[in-house]
Amino acid sequence: MARRIALVLKGYPRLSETFIAQEILALEGLGLDGWIVSLRHPTDPHAHPVHGEIRARTHYLPEYLKDAPARVRNGLKAARALPGFRRARAVWWRDLIRDRSANRVRRFGQACVLAAELPSDIEHIHAHFLHTPASVARYAAIMRGLPWSVSAHAVDIWTSPDWEKREKLEDAAFCVTCTAVGRDHLAALVPHKDSVVLIYHGLDLTRFTPSGRSFALDRDGSSGAREVKILSVGRAVEKKGFEVLLAALGRLDAGLYWHFIHIGGGAGLETLKTLARDLGIADRVQFRGPQAFDEVLAAYRAADLFALPCRIAGDGDRDGLPNVLLEAQSQSLAVISTVVSAVPELVVHGTTGHLVPPDDVGALTQALDSLITDPVLRIRYGAAGAQRVTEAFSHLAVIGDLAALLGLDPPAAAGAPQETGKLSCASPSTHP
Repeated sequence: MARRIALVLKGYPRLSETFIAQEILALEGLGLDGWIVSLRHPTDPHAHPVHGEIRARTHYLPEYLKDAPARVRNGLKAARALPGFRRARAVWWRDLIRDRSANRVRRFGQACVLAAELPSDIEHIHAHFLHTPASVARYAAIMRGLPWSVSAHAVDIWTSPDWEKREKLEDAAFCVTCTAVGRDHLAALVPHKDSVVLIYHGLDLTRFTPSGRSFALDRDGSSGAREVKILSVGRAVEKKGFEVLLAALGRLDAGLYWHFIHIGGGAGLETLKTLARDLGIADRVQFRGPQAFDEVLAAYRAADLFALPCRIAGDGDRDGLPNVLLEAQSQSLAVISTVVSAVPELVVHGTTGHLVPPDDVGALTQALDSLITDPVLRIRYGAAGAQRVTEAFSHLAVIGDLAALLGLDPPAAAGAPQETGKLSCASPSTHP
């Protein structure tokens, strides 16, 4: 059944949120007639191919109210005439009392514009991220008398105050989250725990087809003097742990033959470059900056090892289940990561990869050393990881659950496997 649904995002399109675009495209195949609402204009220099395949048009709200005074005035005037405006204003006022910030005022102004400009045939509003986008979606939905829901991810779960998460969860039709640890945290805040549903982000394996990689091994099983290429993909921000990774690389024996490649932008990129120079490893490190999809895929396929030492940032921010780990494993790459958030829900230590404690430079150095010097272990981890992603984290396996919550066609109508889809809501221990 086709449904007209507004999708509220903080910024669109964004390379770091390609998983959202992939989800939208898959839902369109199941009957979604979407209307994308973005609170900010895009800033990424590149787009992913999936963005060009999505049919839904994008509607940009005023990023800052002062920059569009006439539009904001007209939105407020139209919103005041809506039956739910008084209740929405009361909800916002309670929020503002507890969070006296300009951002809270901006959220309500954007919500008024959204409520005023929302097409009359929109049946439901769904927000991605439980913080700012969910606030705008909630206020606008109340004004228009529409049901709303939310997908919670990582930073929004771990940096939002409990009172705000609790009240939004109680008001939303449902909340989807992409990790078991996130689901358990959010479900503990509300009496109706079934309204918080675990659905992992699936990977589109038609884009990430098997790499067909082969490793040239000497007769004794070693890779000889061949340089081991270590790859990491992600924004240069604290929670990714790139400073820890560089420190660990700096401790490796000088006789090891390796090269590290980082792909991604981020505010901390120059700091990382300085750190590499200070550690004396700048000649072995390459910072490529943000890259287009084809270049990233080529980098996965050219690498020997993937490392992402996730950590908990000082403000509590952390990754949920980084999609780059799924992408790397789909290409039969052995991965090294940390026991943070939902990473152990994907990476099985000693079977599909190697996990170390966060911020433990010594343990990370040992893990790097063992996998740089043991190509047979890299091959074993890579093959097992690729099998796990294919069996448990295909986007066809998980999209049906979200489609059902949104009232769209069942996955069988699009040829998606029903039984595999059920796996997405199971506890991690039930995965193969």
